[in-house]
Amino acid sequence: MPKYLCLQRSFPGGGPAEKPSPAQMQAMYAKFNEWREKFQDNLVDLGGKLGAGRLATAEPVPDGPLVEVKELVGGYMIVSAASLEEALQVARECPGLVRAGSGVEVIEIHSPG
Repeated sequence: MPKYLCLQRSFPGGGPAEKPSPAQMQAMYAKFNEWREKFQDNLVDLGGKLGAGRLATAEPVPDGPLVEVKELVGGYMIVSAASLEEALQVARECPGLVRAGSGVEVIEIHSPG
């Protein structure tokens, strides 16, 4: 089955999300666990948030300012799905992933061979 890279992206001007209350966090975790159980056969790598990184180049890195990947991409996961539409459904239903000011870009991974 094809695999898809899901990148959580912030939209320009989206602004920071409001921090949920403890009760809201508990409800979100319950929904997340339900989602994870529903799509357990599709979830290859739940990924996570991105940390520090550096750019590898053949030439010296140009003087900044450079946009850091973590400013563009909040996190990632890899799903297995029969089609792009099915992969979009998995990403769309993930609690807290698709919200105001952000979305998920779903990209098919072409493996060699």
